[in-house]
Amino acid sequence: MARRPEGPPPPPVVQRVRLRFAKRGRLRFLSHRDVARTFERGLRRAAVPMAYSAGFSPHPRISWVGAAPTGAASEAEYVELALAVTVEPALLRAALDAALPPGLDVVGAVAAEGAGLAERIDASRWVVRLPGVAEPELRGAVAELLRRDVVEVERATKDGRRRFDVRAAMVLAVCRAENDTCAILEMVVRHTTPAVR
Repeated sequence: MARRPEGPPPPPVVQRVRLRFAKRGRLRFLSHRDVARTFERGLRRAAVPMAYSAGFSPHPRISWVGAAPTGAASEAEYVELALAVTVEPALLRAALDAALPPGLDVVGAVAAEGAGLAERIDASRWVVRLPGVAEPELRGAVAELLRRDVVEVERATKDGRRRFDVRAAMVLAVCRAENDTCAILEMVVRHTTPAVR
């Protein structure tokens, strides 16, 4: 007979809240795992009434989508929280923002309805500063990239080195100059597997 944890089952999910947060300054160097642990501590400090998974090792029910890579700042990271009690999203946002360290800033909260985050977000907007690169040089390289149907790169994955097409993931790429010696590349990139970064 299968073992069951003692005690009553966890309370059901009664509300989902979708948060948008920013990863700024020195905290851009946190890994996704570090961000997740920091959020869990912040949720406890802010006394957010989280819903928990069942079993012998219950965890707060948190859904993450498309984490920014370590070292990249972001103004639009998203997470969805499953709650055991209905709350006002604006109050949750303020309490959690106060409980998180400066640099992890909760900038928006809404009651989540319908499809989950993974079904709603299929692309990201990236802004890349390129010090030492002049805008005409970048413009030429981007034009060549966009002219091609396939641009393969090789990347190390957990399953070894793998080649994949980055061109298919690119929806839009625009160049501009910050100054004479720094170009900026703005891109819209589809979420693919493995992710194009």
